[in-house]
Amino acid sequence: MKADKTIGTAHPKWFGLALQALVVLSRKSDIYPSAAIADCLNSEATQLRRVLAKLSGGQIIETREGRDGGYRLKRPPETITLAEVYIALKVGEPLCSGMLETIGSQDSELSMKSAFVDIANEIEQNTIETLKQYTIAQLAEKTISCSNS
Repeated sequence: MKADKTIGTAHPKWFGLALQALVVLSRKSDIYPSAAIADCLNSEATQLRRVLAKLSGGQIIETREGRDGGYRLKRPPETITLAEVYIALKVGEPLCSGMLETIGSQDSELSMKSAFVDIANEIEQNTIETLKQYTIAQLAEKTISCSNS
């Protein structure tokens, strides 16, 4: 997997990486090191730790520092919705906010910008509502276990 250079804020690809990591963790009851999770996902460990830090801040996983450190789910996977993950990552602006970049700054274009903002916010809310319908446990049931598990 290609490493994303984003450091300060979450990258949109982080959502998929986070979901995969949480599925791996849902199959473990003990602390699991980031290097092992990264190997399972064919990801770079440093990038994965950035994603896991966001999930820890969102109270989805817990971390243990040190040589025997690692990660585990803070709650049962049946209680963690994909919406919580999405929100914890705070990936950035709504999905379709790029359409705002197509609008100029003249007064005549302000009503178009306002309409686009309303649409983008509605799409974002609908995305969150859809993600609330799914849990990490449901996602894990649909996927194949990592060979390292």
